[in-house]
Amino acid sequence: MKYHRVNELIELLHPAWQKESELNLLQFLQKLAQEAGYDGDLFALSDDTLIYHLKMRGADKTQAIPGLQKDYEEDFKTAILRARGIIKD
Repeated sequence: MKYHRVNELIELLHPAWQKESELNLLQFLQKLAQEAGYDGDLFALSDDTLIYHLKMRGADKTQAIPGLQKDYEEDFKTAILRARGIIKD
């Protein structure tokens, strides 16, 4: 994991864990994994899963995932024209 990802994960994890300080770190990570719908072994849980879950935790279920909103187009025609390079940003 790159340093910026470690820092991002810690910045997201710290305030969330403080709200549930009665849990130890592994219990809290297990809770996050279950909330995210992950049912595999905890050691195989990716940092991406934790980062995106922590970013979206408590957000409206219809809200776009961070990083995907920039690619969102209101209508299909505009998306096709932009993808073909006819419409420039």
